[in-house]
Amino acid sequence: MTGGDPLRLGILGGTFDPPHYGHLALAETARVQLGLARVLFVPAGDPPHKPGYPLSPAVHRAAMVKAAIADHPAFVLSRVDLDRPGPHYTVDMLALLGKMFPEAEFYFLMGSDSLAEFPTWRDPVGIIRQAVLAVMERPGGNADLDRLEREVPGIRERVVWLDAPRLDLSATDLRRRVREGLPVRYLVPPAVEAYIREHRLYLRGNGDA
Repeated sequence: MTGGDPLRLGILGGTFDPPHYGHLALAETARVQLGLARVLFVPAGDPPHKPGYPLSPAVHRAAMVKAAIADHPAFVLSRVDLDRPGPHYTVDMLALLGKMFPEAEFYFLMGSDSLAEFPTWRDPVGIIRQAVLAVMERPGGNADLDRLEREVPGIRERVVWLDAPRLDLSATDLRRRVREGLPVRYLVPPAVEAYIREHRLYLRGNGDA
């Protein structure tokens, strides 16, 4: 970037329980396609859309993200949600990041399945005022922009589509695979797999139902 160009930052939020290659492929596609200086990985502290969800402790999820992104200089772990009381909403997280990076232009990375449900989020208009939505197509994620525009006026101008590979990976399925003794190699980075094994995550009676 040169001159007065704004600092372009990507924001990828999630429980990251565990982080997998789908997350990394989305982040790298956005970084290159949108010319992002950095992508912030923001583990959720207390996600309001998953009440009662048996999250692994934050210390493990943050450590796995750190391990997953360690070899990429443009990927950064952000504790903006972990270091404050919940519940945690995207609109509030963006406001806090805006104070930390007042000159930045934010791109919020998400799947088309999440975009389809976007009107149900806390203050969706407030979100699109603070960030462009950078969206990747996901299986079953049919986002109707005409409907979204009616429900969240202005959203059409704040959506960009990413040419990301459609990796049908889910943390829920990865936890099941670990629990059932199935391999997760080639689905998560080696350092994440090693961390899961070392700390015996996702086994029955050990943090996952």
